[in-house]
Amino acid sequence: MRLAAPVAAGGGKKEGPKAPWAPPARPLAGKMAYYRKCLEAVIGQLGQFRPEKDSPEQFLEAARASLQTLSPQKQVFILEVLSGCIEYRKLLTVVVDAFYVRDGRLCLRTDYNLFQVICYLATFQLEELGFQLFCSIVKSQPADKMRKFLGFFFNPLNLCSWIKDEWSLTYEMDHVKNWTDPLLRWQPEVQELIRQLEGKSTSQPPLSKAKVTEPKNFNLTVPRPRAIPVPEPVPVMAKATPAPRSTYQPPKEPQVLEMTKRYNRRRAEELLLRANLEEMRCAVPRARGEAPVQVTPCSPCWQGSRKLRLRFLPRIHKTPKLTFYKPNEVPVKLNTATILREGALYQRQVEKELQRVDKLVDGAGDFSEFLEWQQKMQAKDREEQRAADVCRRLRGKLSHEEAALARQQLLRENRHRATQKKEEMAELMRQRAKRRLQEEKSLKELVEQVTEGQKNVKVAQMKLLKGRRQTVQEVAEESRVLLQRSAEEAQEEQRRRCELISQLRALESQPTRQGKLVDLTQIPGHGLEGEMSIVELRERLALLKEAQQREEEEKRDQIIQGKRTKSQELQNTLEQISLCRAAMGRSAALRWEEKKAAAPGAPSQDERVQELQRRIEERAAERRRLAIELYAPALRAAGPKPQAQLKAQHWLELDESRERRLRAMQQKGSACGPARRLQAT
Repeated sequence: MRLAAPVAAGGGKKEGPKAPWAPPARPLAGKMAYYRKCLEAVIGQLGQFRPEKDSPEQFLEAARASLQTLSPQKQVFILEVLSGCIEYRKLLTVVVDAFYVRDGRLCLRTDYNLFQVICYLATFQLEELGFQLFCSIVKSQPADKMRKFLGFFFNPLNLCSWIKDEWSLTYEMDHVKNWTDPLLRWQPEVQELIRQLEGKSTSQPPLSKAKVTEPKNFNLTVPRPRAIPVPEPVPVMAKATPAPRSTYQPPKEPQVLEMTKRYNRRRAEELLLRANLEEMRCAVPRARGEAPVQVTPCSPCWQGSRKLRLRFLPRIHKTPKLTFYKPNEVPVKLNTATILREGALYQRQVEKELQRVDKLVDGAGDFSEFLEWQQKMQAKDREEQRAADVCRRLRGKLSHEEAALARQQLLRENRHRATQKKEEMAELMRQRAKRRLQEEKSLKELVEQVTEGQKNVKVAQMKLLKGRRQTVQEVAEESRVLLQRSAEEAQEEQRRRCELISQLRALESQPTRQGKLVDLTQIPGHGLEGEMSIVELRERLALLKEAQQREEEEKRDQIIQGKRTKSQELQNTLEQISLCRAAMGRSAALRWEEKKAAAPGAPSQDERVQELQRRIEERAAERRRLAIELYAPALRAAGPKPQAQLKAQHWLELDESRERRLRAMQQKGSACGPARRLQAT
């Protein structure tokens, strides 16, 4: 099938040749009906076309198959117009979309395909159809819609401006010009057609006035009167069960824990006090042959030097309360999975050791030289690690000393700033006092003026208050009388209703016999298979329940027997685990003794350690010097200068002795740590 092609420009009033699908000679009404049906078929086919899914060739073949029942002229016309609308769909869409935006805002979207068909016929088939046949096709459609669309499409301003520009984006300008020039030449005839359509739309008779619907009331069933409810009795609350005494008594466990904490704290304080007394006994100087000075917490030396000790001792952070717990010698209870896992581990180790012995028996090599070299390298690594640990600990002490020194410097700066702030605040307070005196004087003058103006106002307010009080009392008395009267009427009405309701309930509550005698031994007789009475059913259920209980007891016996067997297996595994642990503990003790014998002495003091110790001593000396400078006023206030210096020197020496004792205890603890771990193993 050929598609519509652009036609050369012709005369404006010249009729084109008769198309092969033109209808036979008929009156005007017959032509209009003929083309109306053809356009309806084209519009229906266009509504089924989906450009994103359907192929144009396949769609046209399917449309031809569906139009086999029509006449050949109709088929040719419908397929010709349909193929043209599909081919030039982009051009037609531009015009119709713009029409809906501008002049066709009140038109329905269901007429979109109709406007596309008219636009195609006017653009590409007007010369071939002829103007008379085109008028017949247009007049077969609603006059108002065609008038709006043709007036929009054949507007010279639209054709020469944006329609031409939009079409040139898709096709070349020569083709677009061949399409728009004929449309401009047909302007007079199209304008005459538009005027005819306007006259036709105005000559149509107005719509007949619709008959107004008169509403009619629903024939609803009259509801029954609601029954009068009986007043509900006042519910009596059941007496609640009193709470047990234990609810208001604290449990005994916190008390026991608190007593244990107090005992442990007292014991720790006694031990700490004894250690401090020993240190002080060693630190107090005495003449040759003189008995050592006994310093107790109640002695004057202890009480008098408390403030100085707190000043010159380094800041000690508070630690939480010490709690001592008695060692629990109960062995740890292992679960089944742990026992089996450990037993399997020891079993694998035993098998691995047996395999190693077998290999040695078979002549395998020994790793003694490699192990000796490995031990040497490990000892060297331990030496390096020990030296690194000492350096890290010394760096920590150095940072601590630097932090203390920085705090003292900050304290000195803060004191200087505080002195300046105090002087500034004193000056500000003096200025504030001056301003306050001036403000008080101005306020007194203002108060005197206000009091003079309020004397006359108070008299008028008192008269107004008396009149309002009298009016309120009269209104309150009237309201009280009305409320009392309405309350009496409501009580009377309630009493009458209660009497009437009680009479109605008494009539309704006449005793009626309801129920049916049932014989449990009788068979119902419904004709069912296995039918039985209730008594027989109960007996059978009792027998079934006894059988189920016997089965449960047998299963329970089997489960208990399995548990006993499993428990015996776990006991045997635990015995094997204890034997393996004892053997491994002995071997670990031997290895530790060898390691201890082969271990070297203290780590060598290298240059890094010496440098860190020197820096620590410098920072500590500078910190002590700043402490003496900061607390010199306190020492002068405490007593004579020589005695204060002696006390300060005494407590500084005591601080150094404590640090030395702490270092010795740390070294001793680090040496005893491996012994404790060996003992635990």
